[in-house]
Amino acid sequence: MKGNLKKAAALLMALVLCASMIAGCGKKADETTAAPAESTTAAAESTTAAETSGSTDGKEVPLVIGTSQFSQKFSPFYADTAYDMDIVDMVFQALVTTDRLGGVIMNSIEGETVNYNGTDYTYQGITDITVDRDEAADTTTYTVKLRDDLKFSDGEPLTADDVIFTYYVFLDPAYVGSTTANSYDIVGLQDYVTQTTSEIYDKYKAIVDPLYEAGIDHKWSSSDAWTEEMQTWFWDTVKQNWAAHVQMIVDSMVGDYLDDDNAAAALGLKAADIEKDDNMKVAFGMAMYGFASLNDAGMLVGTGAGTEWDVKNGKAPTIEEAAAEVMAQYDNDPVTYYDTETLGNGEADVLGTSKDAFISNFAASEPELENGIPNIAGIVKVDDYTVQITMNGFAAPAIYNLLGIPVAPLHYYGDPAQYDYENNQFGHPYGDLSVVEAKTTQPVGSGPYKFVEYKDKVVYLEANENYCFGQPKIKYVQYKEIVANEVAAGVKNGTVDMGEMTGSVERFDEVQGYNSNGEITGDVITTTKVDNLGYGYIGLNADTMNVAGEASSDASKSLRKGFATLLSVYRDTSIDSYYGEAASVINYPISNTSWAAPQPTDADYQQAFSVDVDGNPIYTADMTPDQKYEAALQAAIGFFKAAGYTFDEASGKFTAAPEGAKMSYEALIPGDGTGDHPSFAILTDASQALASIGLELKVNDLAQSTVLWERLDAGTQEIWCAAWQATIDPDMFQTYHSSGIIGQGGSDSNHYHLADPALDELLVDARGSDDQSYRKSVYKQCLDIIIDWAVEVPAYQRQNCVIFSTDRINMDTMTPDITTFYEWWAEVENLEMN
Repeated sequence: MKGNLKKAAALLMALVLCASMIAGCGKKADETTAAPAESTTAAAESTTAAETSGSTDGKEVPLVIGTSQFSQKFSPFYADTAYDMDIVDMVFQALVTTDRLGGVIMNSIEGETVNYNGTDYTYQGITDITVDRDEAADTTTYTVKLRDDLKFSDGEPLTADDVIFTYYVFLDPAYVGSTTANSYDIVGLQDYVTQTTSEIYDKYKAIVDPLYEAGIDHKWSSSDAWTEEMQTWFWDTVKQNWAAHVQMIVDSMVGDYLDDDNAAAALGLKAADIEKDDNMKVAFGMAMYGFASLNDAGMLVGTGAGTEWDVKNGKAPTIEEAAAEVMAQYDNDPVTYYDTETLGNGEADVLGTSKDAFISNFAASEPELENGIPNIAGIVKVDDYTVQITMNGFAAPAIYNLLGIPVAPLHYYGDPAQYDYENNQFGHPYGDLSVVEAKTTQPVGSGPYKFVEYKDKVVYLEANENYCFGQPKIKYVQYKEIVANEVAAGVKNGTVDMGEMTGSVERFDEVQGYNSNGEITGDVITTTKVDNLGYGYIGLNADTMNVAGEASSDASKSLRKGFATLLSVYRDTSIDSYYGEAASVINYPISNTSWAAPQPTDADYQQAFSVDVDGNPIYTADMTPDQKYEAALQAAIGFFKAAGYTFDEASGKFTAAPEGAKMSYEALIPGDGTGDHPSFAILTDASQALASIGLELKVNDLAQSTVLWERLDAGTQEIWCAAWQATIDPDMFQTYHSSGIIGQGGSDSNHYHLADPALDELLVDARGSDDQSYRKSVYKQCLDIIIDWAVEVPAYQRQNCVIFSTDRINMDTMTPDITTFYEWWAEVENLEMN
């Protein structure tokens, strides 16, 4: 479990910026209704789905959705677990509208028609968007025009003031959450957040940078360029922010994984023992994430200073103690900590947040800042229904992340008495979001459903009669907490009507057993599967796998292609045995969910590593698996010969490596020491094949996945297995640009040590364009260069699975053509019960 969690948490694309696409993001224009029905005030009582399936009025039958445990952060500002976000998706609407491939609908008020899978779909939303690029000023302005008839579920109008208020919450220095709008260079944002001008900011940055470099154990002296007060203040702030980030990890672990099985594995306790004690939640989060583990005596032992807690007797760490343990593990280095442990949801980094706080605090004493910086110059209310956001430069993903925010009502989440746009008042005091935080558990929005209550592990929702696309036909929705591996049985038995199911061979076999036709979709359960927004891969480090120290030479590429060819041929059987129908092999280092992903129908589409050293196809269509394995082996021999390896024709084995290369390489895989990883069989099969020709691939199945992250950070790894989490926008800059190589001052995410000037130029070129067709063609060139370097073997694209009761839900009314970017609830207002 720890290996899988770390893979998802620590190997996300550095600074990945994920915008949640809120409900109502795309609607069929011909399915909206003109007159919403009257609302009632009482939610249906909690019940099993089957108990109400005989009702004669389908509108009164509640839709019961099985889900995992909530963290009860149902706020559009603070929801961070996937399950809390499910509620946000039902209650709120975002500014941006996307289609089934994640493309932005620029004119969603009237609607735009886009073809998908041979069918034309018309998408409507709540805004029209224009993007203006000023090359001379090097700025990009997003103009957002709202529909003028929008209402929140309580009947209050939704206007530009609500949008302005929402931005000023997300961009307030006190905001700590997963939304990433504050990571963009919005004009005037830094001045507003730090309450300094650029000149004063630079002055105090020149103080705090060397202060940090001096270290936490530095003994202050009068010769230092800062005061003792400054030093104490700064390091106290680092500790506070570090603890806050560890708390985010704990919350994520508790929200996503706390059940009896994981509680027993992590602490030897029941989930109920942990739920009632905040410190026990900290202990559980530490154990699940790998910051601590149980020893043979049953004591929880930290991985840093080795502090022990007797959890079985009720002794558990506070969040401050947990943070101290983690700080010790990382030698008080917040940079290495954040690079390794970032959750990948755009959360603020410990050091950056601490430095900004330092600058803001001490710059406030400057006389010229007596009146502060009153607003963010780049966020402007044009009129009652129009807002403009201007950022410095251009970044293609910005349209998703700046406009993908849910719009929150000022009158509910803020204080209307403190809002006066003309006088720089934005609904809450600067640096104080307590009024917003107070509403975290009771959301109000403009989405298809309104929140009623959370009671007895069930969230109750009721149809929003003011929803702009018509009141949903199902009046009541209940999200009921259920153990993940019991969702299929729950749908079959009537405990729930639907839910997300873990896609595995075992779960699919279970569903097939319930349906009379023996399929995953039948008379009892209907299954939908969409690709996950991410993919698994096997990496090869160009810095440690080359000839004569020249990573970019043809010989070095041939060396890596020899390994990559053998690794790629064993993908089919390994991925199929691990995931079954829930995953597929991919041939390019990009998620199949992306609009930039090459398609099999493309003229230049090619199976990964399927040509030999002379550029000839390795495989034919009629080859058996064994014939493919032999063909791959012969192709690999050709590559290794081209790399300069000495081959003994008589024995059929290599006997010597060229300068700088080796006869033996190591592959790291975080399989918990038990081979529990989808790529494990790929490595073992390739290892056997390599052994037959005199080369060695040592498979190191890591019981502690921290070893992998440490090796990646040090750049000493050779071959490794991991997964990337992707975003709607396929920006590859952070992962493959040479500035991202460890120690080059960039993202530190280029673990491949891939440094190709042509690739760098293409990545910059693609990032700076808003022409999707052009960007796709450029990214295809990028992908081909990455494959040519043989630094990554694309492994698998797994699927997310949602199952529905065929008997109780009218599947004819389900959102058609569900995709990764257009989920089942995208047209939830049309869904009906039987």
